[in-house]
Amino acid sequence: MTTRRQFVQAFGSAAALGAFYPLSASAQPIEQVKVLFGFPAGSSGDTVARRVAEKFGGTAYSKNAGVVENKPGAGGRIALETLKGSPADGSVLALAQVSALANYPHIYSKMNYTDKDFAPVSIGAIMHHGLAVGPMVPASVKTVKDFLAWAKANPKDASYGSPGAGSTPHFLGALLGINSGVDLRHVPYRGSIPGVTDVVGGQVAAMVTPHGDFIANYKAGKLRILATSGPKRSQYVPDVPTFAEQGFPELTTEEWFGFYAPAATPRPVIAAANAAINAALKEKSVIDSLAIVGLMPHGSTPEEQARWQKAEFDSWGPLIKKIGFTADS
Repeated sequence: MTTRRQFVQAFGSAAALGAFYPLSASAQPIEQVKVLFGFPAGSSGDTVARRVAEKFGGTAYSKNAGVVENKPGAGGRIALETLKGSPADGSVLALAQVSALANYPHIYSKMNYTDKDFAPVSIGAIMHHGLAVGPMVPASVKTVKDFLAWAKANPKDASYGSPGAGSTPHFLGALLGINSGVDLRHVPYRGSIPGVTDVVGGQVAAMVTPHGDFIANYKAGKLRILATSGPKRSQYVPDVPTFAEQGFPELTTEEWFGFYAPAATPRPVIAAANAAINAALKEKSVIDSLAIVGLMPHGSTPEEQARWQKAEFDSWGPLIKKIGFTADS
């Protein structure tokens, strides 16, 4: 698990994309694009899907603004299963977290899709995860080591939530416990928002999830973010130290949301979708909307997205084996 932001370079313009994927005369704009997203509305990833999709109208890709269809459940797998069976004409995309394609194959012995079922289109946004605690944890707990000491002394309350079993936040919490010798009980949720609500309400001690989903409550003083997972401090909560700064460099990671199409989608259509996504990610209104939920807009070529996905698959495999989690765990 390493950081590879330098591996992915945002593209300068739609014209630059055309040099890689020349649009053919037969690639006509689609009437309207549907973007599937595997978690409930209101989460940080949902913001990416909506803000980008609404910019599709009037482009070489689509005549009208796109619409988002939320398909929550199974850690985002339902949305990808739906995409697999969708028309391969560019009319349906999915926005998925990379763990759905890089982590899940190491976890589930049987899945209804593989990475061969999808064509990468573009990365959409990079996220850092965070560890936050709520009122169940004493105010004297201000660092990750403080939290581990408290958890060791209070084993019945030593728990952390994540947005789903098998997610990257789940594994970050599991690695923290394993590497420090502290038993941290995992509490899976259906997305970030229900778990954050329980942390604020004192129902669960802590939560590991995209740190943008903590920011509103953090600024309101309802929870404390103890650490973030990026290679450097988050620009959105610069006063919060990283895991690495606190002696846990193995928890340094950046995850991303990426747009995918059915595998048989023609390359000129992928090119048009890629250009529309990269152009949207450069618009100030999109950048500002993503900042509110702690996300960094970040486009890519399809090839770069595929390479980064493969690198994540390779690096998470041994870590998931170390954790010992499978779908039957």
